[in-house]
Amino acid sequence: MMTLQETLSLKVKEAISNLYQATLETVEFQATRKEFEGDITIVVFPMLRVVKGNPVQIGEAIGNYLVENVEEVIRFNVVKGFLNVVLSDAHFLDFFGNVPDWDTFGTKPQGDQAMMVEYASPNTNKPLHLGHVRNVLLGYSVANITKAAGKKVYKTQIINDRGIHICKSMLAWERYGDGETPESTGLKGDKLVGNYYVKFDQEYKKEIAALEADGKTTDEAKAEAPLIIAAQQMLLKWEAGDKEVVALWQKMNGWVYEGFDATYKTIGVDFDKNYYESNTYLLGKEFIAEGLESGVFIKKEDGSVWCDLTEEGLDEKIVLRSDGTAVYMTQDIGTAIQRVKDYPDVNGMIYTVGNEQEYHFQVLFLILKKLGFAWADNLFHLSYGMVDLPSGKMKSREGTVVDADDLIADMADTARKISEELGKIDDFSEEEKTELYHTIGLGALKYYILKVDPKKRILFNPEESVDFQGNTGPFIQYTYARIQSIVRKANGVTLSADQMQGYDLQPKEKDVLKTLQQFPGVIELAAANYSPAVVANYTYDLVKEFNSFYQNVPIFAAENETEINFRVALCAAVGDVIKTAFGLLGIDVPERM
Repeated sequence: MMTLQETLSLKVKEAISNLYQATLETVEFQATRKEFEGDITIVVFPMLRVVKGNPVQIGEAIGNYLVENVEEVIRFNVVKGFLNVVLSDAHFLDFFGNVPDWDTFGTKPQGDQAMMVEYASPNTNKPLHLGHVRNVLLGYSVANITKAAGKKVYKTQIINDRGIHICKSMLAWERYGDGETPESTGLKGDKLVGNYYVKFDQEYKKEIAALEADGKTTDEAKAEAPLIIAAQQMLLKWEAGDKEVVALWQKMNGWVYEGFDATYKTIGVDFDKNYYESNTYLLGKEFIAEGLESGVFIKKEDGSVWCDLTEEGLDEKIVLRSDGTAVYMTQDIGTAIQRVKDYPDVNGMIYTVGNEQEYHFQVLFLILKKLGFAWADNLFHLSYGMVDLPSGKMKSREGTVVDADDLIADMADTARKISEELGKIDDFSEEEKTELYHTIGLGALKYYILKVDPKKRILFNPEESVDFQGNTGPFIQYTYARIQSIVRKANGVTLSADQMQGYDLQPKEKDVLKTLQQFPGVIELAAANYSPAVVANYTYDLVKEFNSFYQNVPIFAAENETEINFRVALCAAVGDVIKTAFGLLGIDVPERM
């Protein structure tokens, strides 16, 4: 069965063919602007490529054709090159009465094609911070939205658990830790290890200053400082499989993993599979050899191997050093291929990584295509901007990052203060209050980050995010709780099919139905653009329409039982869609606030 938009598209093309003997490939729709009458707008301007004439006259002709040939179209108006179509009440009532289950409205069952979504990808030398929070929220939400749009989804992360930065924490703990453990200090393991990453930097700077005082240049001092030399030697021992170094690495990484898991649980995200750089950094070499044979790569005189991407507007990219060791690109090539081996139904991947890595992913995707992997056509870099704070940029090694756990605790505390000022939860138990504060605080954080287009930088303002008014998570959560209160008060009121027949829709009711009807398209658009912001801002628009309806149309004081039943059912549908939309964003909604 065709949707109304599909029917309108077909009829508009038919009108162009019949009236102008021309062929129109696509029809562009948009929401009708508030200042004009209409339920859906057809954009006439693109049609001028195939039909010559005045756009207003063309719009009038198409509008008359639709009124005559589409039952749901009852009238229209044309503003410049925009044809605003008015739909019948019967169309909206038919839509409302034929949604089989509002709990799953807008979502599709999983198909056979699968996407893998990578997010988080932390280093094991420090705890998760605000930047990681944006990453995991984006990745997790995009995974949910992709699944809702009808694809199977595997959620994964690659944990950066090797390298010089890891050895810095290990060396600092070994020298200055005096045997400290998470148990002995009461610290989460990731925080304990992160403290020693900061400690290394502090002691390293002291050594640099001392060497500079002895006449060394800054570059010489950085290279000759005993601490950095010791860290480099530790890395070589790890790569050689030294038992003591590997044992220390396993112990400290184990602390960090426990800390990460606790933070992920608090944030409310999870993964289907973890990949570890210590297992993947040697992957990819075999494909470099195959690429050399097929001409994808070239070997230079020094023995290094490169991929020439100049014809694609990029440059040459090294994929193997002259000594035969891999670079990050080699590893990423091998890891991508390994993932498809692990999950053969994967037909594409989404990498949630900051925008500073855009060039890297351009190169990676091109190389994988050149190697002949069909799924390489479905690779996407979910590039996002940094999260800034009023105090400025965060720096891990200087200990100036905003710790994710502390941030979430602060958000819950802010929610507590505001909720107590409002004074509407006095009858809650202490346990219920604590859970509510966490739900509101985390919802505020998630919504504030996800409502912004991923490509944009964010200036994060905690106080602003927990406001109970405006485009915020708590405002939407409060509206949901209000709806649940209405549903509880109705105590099982149901709307019969007979009551739907000929129901006289009020304009505010129609506005809510019109917005509800958009939800399946919103999910499709968000999935196509890998943008949770599309879902977030739709939810706010739905809530605004609902609150306008709630403030202007009586529910339990309606004139008759049919109106009461219809309006309660409409409230319940809005609540279900809010819950579904927020679920896609990874945000919980409280039943009471």
